[in-house]
Amino acid sequence: MHLLLAWCGLIVLFAPDWRAMALQWWGSSTYNHILLVPPILGWLVAQRRHELVQLRPVPWWPALVAFAGAAFLWLLGDFAGLAVARQLAVVIMAQASLAAIMGPQVVAGLLFPLCYMLFLVPMGDEMIPFLQTLTARLTMAFLRLAQVPATNAGVFITTPAGYFEVAEACSGVKFLIAMIAYGALVANVCFLRWRRRAAFMAVSVIVPVLANGLRAFGTIWIAGWYGLSFASSFDHVFYGWVFFAVVMALSMAVGWRFFDRRVDLPMIDPLAIAADPRLSWLSTLQASPRMILAVMLALVLGFLGWSRAADLLSAPLPQRLPEPQVTGWILTGAEDRTPWVPLHGGSDGHLRLRYRNAAGDTVDVALAIYANQGDGRAAGGFGQGALPLGGRWSWERAAQPVGVAKSDLIQVPGDGPDPERRLCLTWYRSGSLLTGSNLALRLHAMTDHLLLRREVTAVLIVSASNRLNRDPAAAVGAFLAAAGPLDRWLDHAISRQD
Repeated sequence: MHLLLAWCGLIVLFAPDWRAMALQWWGSSTYNHILLVPPILGWLVAQRRHELVQLRPVPWWPALVAFAGAAFLWLLGDFAGLAVARQLAVVIMAQASLAAIMGPQVVAGLLFPLCYMLFLVPMGDEMIPFLQTLTARLTMAFLRLAQVPATNAGVFITTPAGYFEVAEACSGVKFLIAMIAYGALVANVCFLRWRRRAAFMAVSVIVPVLANGLRAFGTIWIAGWYGLSFASSFDHVFYGWVFFAVVMALSMAVGWRFFDRRVDLPMIDPLAIAADPRLSWLSTLQASPRMILAVMLALVLGFLGWSRAADLLSAPLPQRLPEPQVTGWILTGAEDRTPWVPLHGGSDGHLRLRYRNAAGDTVDVALAIYANQGDGRAAGGFGQGALPLGGRWSWERAAQPVGVAKSDLIQVPGDGPDPERRLCLTWYRSGSLLTGSNLALRLHAMTDHLLLRREVTAVLIVSASNRLNRDPAAAVGAFLAAAGPLDRWLDHAISRQD
């Protein structure tokens, strides 16, 4: 009853995070497999039900330390605008509350189901750029083995059959995440020896990556024989519905002969758990259930109040963003702007400008400011900045770094056979911080919110296209040299006095 009360309270108090997770499970094809995790958790507990009743539940106050840590993680995630950190935190709070109410012996009996709860958190999108690049390299290796002439630029591959992109949907992240969850379940249920478990988990990671590279190669190879239209249809039907199911079945077939857990063997040994002297000693650290619930409620309300106070912070902003003057560069008219449109969702002000110098170099500048950083208004949030989600532009690769800036090369289909490429350099400015690192910006925002400190955050993107410049890198370099120190330039742009 106490556990039910605690979990219902956590779901109500953190309803936005649980709702956001559920919407991702249902609405995102990357995380549809998580819909199976709750029934799997119920099945795992049911497997252990006869043994669990032999264990002694006790209210255990040391688990409150883990609960407080999870609540603090939620606070940091909220301050940084990291939904995945908040969602991870609410799941850990659910785990810690069970430990606090049921005690160490029950935790030992439910150790794997408790750990498996972490798969409720929809995470993995962060791996997409790396997996895109890795898939492109594997595809090139398979093409060379098949003696198919091909060249690649980042995640784009050119063959006699056409021009192919290893897009986000083709990165293989969906299958990899699902296979990791599946591999962990099989490793626990079907194996006893840790080496075999580790080996099966390695297979669950390596095989999906290799299979996705083979899938991309197969699509390109088929296009060379039957054309792009047929290859695209074949990819969606065969590879989307059949190929990965076959790969999963083959992985299971390979591991089958190494299964070493008997079907009739209990999942846990309650006598060994009850006789463990370490668990017996830990079980002596008890408190009343009411005290456990009261402390958890106080912690949650305290951190929610801290979050609310930080959310109300708002740094003073200029009434309008000035158009910065750069020596040797003039502002051009709006009719000459490029269709490249960066995204600054939740910003309190933004502008896009185009500069040109006497040599004909052309540079686009995007500037946005934020009075506060948080959920829905994070300068470095997912899908924000130089490459908005759902647009025509595609990420090609990380470009040569320039100072502390984040440097990306993106492209879009052009009027001719070659795509238009655009070099984008991104800086973030907050307080004394000038960085191109999204992580550094988030850490700075967390510090500001923890100290209830108000700071204006600015994001600057300087970009040049090969359709407007013979050498985008040279054009951007000339502009930055004329602009001078970017920290002073940004401070002047947002009208902040030193």
